[in-house]
Amino acid sequence: MEDNNLVKVQRGNHMESCHQINVAVVNADGELLHQVGNTQEKIYARSSMKPFQAIPIVETGAADYYHFSDADLSLCTASHNGETMHTDRVLSILDKVGLDDTYLGCGTHIPRWRDTYKNLILNGEEVTPLYNNCSGKHTGMLATVKYMGESTENYYEIDHPIQQRIRKVISEMCSYPSDEIVIGIDGCGVPVHALPLDRLAHGYAKMVNPKSLREERRTSVERITTAMTTAPEMVGGTNRFCTDFMLAGKGRFIGKAGAEGVYCIGDKETGLGIAVKVVDGNGRAVYPAAMEVLIQLGLLSDDQIENLKEYHHPKLFNARNEVIGELIPSFNLKNALAF
Repeated sequence: MEDNNLVKVQRGNHMESCHQINVAVVNADGELLHQVGNTQEKIYARSSMKPFQAIPIVETGAADYYHFSDADLSLCTASHNGETMHTDRVLSILDKVGLDDTYLGCGTHIPRWRDTYKNLILNGEEVTPLYNNCSGKHTGMLATVKYMGESTENYYEIDHPIQQRIRKVISEMCSYPSDEIVIGIDGCGVPVHALPLDRLAHGYAKMVNPKSLREERRTSVERITTAMTTAPEMVGGTNRFCTDFMLAGKGRFIGKAGAEGVYCIGDKETGLGIAVKVVDGNGRAVYPAAMEVLIQLGLLSDDQIENLKEYHHPKLFNARNEVIGELIPSFNLKNALAF
């Protein structure tokens, strides 16, 4: 394992463990500009695909028909905490569509927001799909299929028209052949797409610099990125990197986490797309890596670095809440054009 593509876990003065990372930095023309490690291996981008998965909501006309606000559309890209602001908005969108949360096919898990889970227990209420971190994405899919007059029962299956639209969008946005995209099933039950890391970064570059896209697609992605940066609290929530990062960026950046150590960024000012993958899938290493890439590229101001420092070098705590170590990014971006 190279010593130049790691996030190290330091306990005291000793490196206890480490996480290997891969990074691709790509422009809207598809050029790989900077890299760390392997940018060609196919990865499942998991929830980092959600901004692409939201595009058909706009392009079919569903978002306009159901009067989606920026916050509504932002929630459709979310891996949310399950805070009241998230679940209330899911219910609000479903009500506009004429459905309820029994239509959600995302399955259940314990809400990420501890207060939400505590209140459910205290009130004797069940954990339902409403609290799934992907319920916003599924609500957007349901709105689309309802508007299109398609089945709401199996919308999460690969052969459903909404999933075929999404696959086509991902192929076009990432400039990667549809038949070469590897399909799996995500944690919330919908298809998940694997493609090379540099193609994923290219897709994010086109999200923030859509100059090459046809007018309808350009308008759609601009609406989605504006929604994410206008209502970043919907994308993650309290104490979440996605939300805090976009707030610090003040409209400049979009950022979206994916399970198994994936993070993707688009910079509206430079038009760059960035994709990070922690090879062993441990999510604790992905925010330090993403922060280090942004810093090495000179994309963050000193104030932004200060405001986000807890994500750059996260502290390790013991059971007495004492700091006993930290995560330390240890890599240098390589100029890919020099290879």
